Amino acid sequence: MSDPDVLADDEYRAPVLESRTVFDGAVWNVQRDRFSFGGAELVREYLVHPGAVAILAEDDHGRVLLIKQYRHPIGCRDWELPAGLRDMDGEAPVDTARRELAEEADVDAAEWNLLTEFSPSPGGSSEMLSVYHARGLTPRVTAFNRTAEEAEIEVRWVPLEDAVAAVLDGRLHNGILALAVLNAHARR
Repeated sequence: MSDPDVLADDEYRAPVLESRTVFDGAVWNVQRDRFSFGGAELVREYLVHPGAVAILAEDDHGRVLLIKQYRHPIGCRDWELPAGLRDMDGEAPVDTARRELAEEADVDAAEWNLLTEFSPSPGGSSEMLSVYHARGLTPRVTAFNRTAEEAEIEVRWVPLEDAVAAVLDGRLHNGILALAVLNAHARR
């Protein structure tokens, strides 16, 4: 049990009485659990997610690397951070971040620090997301061949302050991007 005077999430797993996959998808599954909580039996469906990483890549001039990518569920080409699923067995989160930065933006980084970790939608998904702050950036000699939604990625370097202003003005809506740039701005 945690210290009640410290503001922190408490890890707790309610007793699961029954659990089954109700949808087996190409990328993630939907799970239905029947569990006991507060003297009652509850049923909840949620996305079983492998987790993900995102990268706030910042150059020596205080600019951050943003990508614009088509996202079908929201019908938008939104500005976001390079990111990707933790879908390679045994790959450390920071190694996933290195791979995704290279694949989506053709950039390598010498310095990697964990900026934040969070659960984007805890009421409906098991996803945990790690955001890394990458520095010491160098362009890759060889560019990746991008396909599907990644084929039309647009890359832009933006002063961190401009990204913060765009989030606060409501012009950028990607939650991962918003949390990362506001976090980096607050740490300055």
